[in-house]
This record gives sequence, C-alpha cells and structure tokens, in this order.
Amino acid sequence: MALFGALFLALLAGAQAELPGCKIRITSKALELVKQEGLRFLEQELETITIPDLRGKEGYFYYNISEKVYEFLSTFITSGMRFLLNQQICPVLYHAGMVLLNSLLDTVPVRSNVDELVGIDYSLLKDPAASASNLDMDFRGAFFPLAEGNWSLPNRAVEPQLREEERMVYVAFSEFFFDSAMESYFRAGALKLSLVGDKVPHDLDMLLRATYFGSIVLLSPAVIDSPLKLELRVLAPPRCTIKPSGTTVSVTASVTIALVPSDQPEVQLSSMIMDTRLSAKVALRGKALRVQLDLRRFRIYSNQSALESLALIPLQTPLKTMLQIGVMPMLNERMWRGVQIPLPEGINFVREVVTNHAGFLTIGADLHFAKGLREVIEKNRPVSTSDTSASSAPPPATTAA
Repeated sequence: MALFGALFLALLAGAQAELPGCKIRITSKALELVKQEGLRFLEQELETITIPDLRGKEGYFYYNISEKVYEFLSTFITSGMRFLLNQQICPVLYHAGMVLLNSLLDTVPVRSNVDELVGIDYSLLKDPAASASNLDMDFRGAFFPLAEGNWSLPNRAVEPQLREEERMVYVAFSEFFFDSAMESYFRAGALKLSLVGDKVPHDLDMLLRATYFGSIVLLSPAVIDSPLKLELRVLAPPRCTIKPSGTTVSVTASVTIALVPSDQPEVQLSSMIMDTRLSAKVALRGKALRVQLDLRRFRIYSNQSALESLALIPLQTPLKTMLQIGVMPMLNERMWRGVQIPLPEGINFVREVVTNHAGFLTIGADLHFAKGLREVIEKNRPVSTSDTSASSAPPPATTAA
C-alpha cells in the first residue's frame, strides 16, 4: 500500500506541475565569455595601478626606485599574474560566471508591462538545473491583461525542449507563450478595428454601396448619403500553430457594414464572418522578440444563409486587399516593437537562428556585452541604503565574478 500511495502522490505532483512557456539554456560557451570578460576586467584593473617613485635612506644605504624600474618589474609580475589567472583563477571564474549570470537574471523583473494593456510573467517555475556544460531554466512565459492581473491561461501546450549546445544561449517558446499573448489582448478589448467615412478606402466604399444598393435605396434620403462604417471584431482568441514547416495564426472575426448618419442610430447593411490564416515570422533582435505577420488565407461567408454567402463573393478580393494594405501594416508596426525576454541590461543576443519544431520553436544565439563587465555589474547591483559608498566601490570578490 505504501508503494501505491507513493506512486499516487508522484503522479499527482506531476499532474499539478506547471509547464513552462519559455525555456532558456545557457551553455558553457556563454560562461566562457563571462570568464574572458572577467579576465579582461582584471587586466584593466592591473593596468590602472600606479606606484610613485620611492626615495629614502636606511643607515648608509640610499635608494631611489623610479617608475621605469616598476615597469620593468611589472613585465614579470604581469606574466606571473596571467599564468596564475589561467591556472588557478580561471576555473574559479568559470564557476563564478554561472553564479554571476544567475544573479544577473535575478535582477530581471519577474512581471513587467509590455504596453498599456498587457504584461508578461517570467517567474521561474523551479530552481535552475546546472550540469557540467549547461544551465537550464524554466520560466512561466505567460502574458496577462493588466486589468486582470490574477488571470492566467491554462498551459496545455507541448513542453518546449532544448537539446542543442552549439550556441551560447538557446531560448524556446511553446505555442502557449504566443496563445497567452493573443488571448490577453483579446480580453483587453484590443482586437477590433473600426473604419468610418474617409478611413474606408474610396474604391471599397463605392463597391460596398453598389453591393448593398438595393438596401440603401429603400432608406430615407437623410440616411442614403451617410458615411459608411466598416467594423472588424475578433470573435475568439486567435490561436498559434507551430510546425517544422512554419508558424501560423488562425483568426475568426466578424465584419459589419453600416451607415452612420449624424445624430441618428447607425443602420446595419450586412454582417459576415471572416476566417483568416496568418503566417508568422519570429525574430530576435537585441533582447526583443519580434513577430511579423503576413496574410495567407482569407475567406468571408454569411452566418445567415448559403445564398447570402454567394452574394459576398465580389467582396472577397477588395476586403483582402484592404487587410493587406491598411490593416496588416498597422498590426506589424505594433508587433515589431517586440517583447523583452529575460536577459540583464548590457547583454544582447547576436547571430540568431530560429528553428521550428512540433509545438514549439527555439532560437539559438551568441551573447554580446554591449557594455563592459564592470558597467553591467554596477547596473544590476542592488543599491544598499545603509552604505552608499559600497555600491560605488564593490568588493574585489564581487568584481572578479
């Protein structure tokens, strides 16, 4: 019974474990970079040390040691220090590099705002898993609407996997990561668009008035020449699908066409359903994850009758053109701002490579110190309120790490 009880508890714990939406692997190559930055930092510190000339008398002995003598001696001292750094201190720095990267990641905000509507949660789900060659971290990687800070989307997506080790850093994102973003914007009321009057393309305005001429001509003269309104409203949270062949986003929206006379209720001419499929190109620039969307499939139909769906066929091409020319650029401009991934200030990704898998994608990249190690450490060091001088003059052990 005890065995069955233990097995049941293990299965229960596994069922309750939260799956990560984002994983990050820091390889030994990244730790090697931190070690080299540490060595460069120590060498720079040694080069800044100057010793004044020494003159004096001890009994009958007079001495005068000039700076030139120091420079001669420093050649041997520096060579010895470099040997010591490579043989003794480098292994310590290698280990300290892992500690440094881990401590720097602790300074990244766990929950932060993406914009005025949505935030992102990068909580660590468990302790980082360290091996001889990698440091793996599981993050929640979930977006949420700021107006509903306690809301969370259940993660039922495939757990992303990281197996590569060639680059310095690998980041994996599951479909849940992107789905939570789109659902958060949907709940925030951002996935809708209304074009009225001059905002409706002229050619499309004329085509819509001709299509619904039979309904418009029966209206009162005060309404016939009213501005036209075209409203698009997403009906359900869009969903992301990641396959080795590419990433797509499926969207279902309603399209409402109406006349909006001044000081009168609007007059609806038609309502239809629009199914679209967008291809998504994911890129990583600096520390920003960016997505560019392209319209691939477009279909409109009536939810009233098949006959009315046939009548909508002439609108298919102009509405698709309107989306491609008018809507997609606005959407991509907003998407291209990107969302920050958990990486400290002063460190950026370079030479990124995106690879699609079934249910998740990975991005391999190398690290680049946009700032010196000292500046990165000082930027991310917590300020001590009790000793402000300590923050400007860090202890040697902390600096070396």
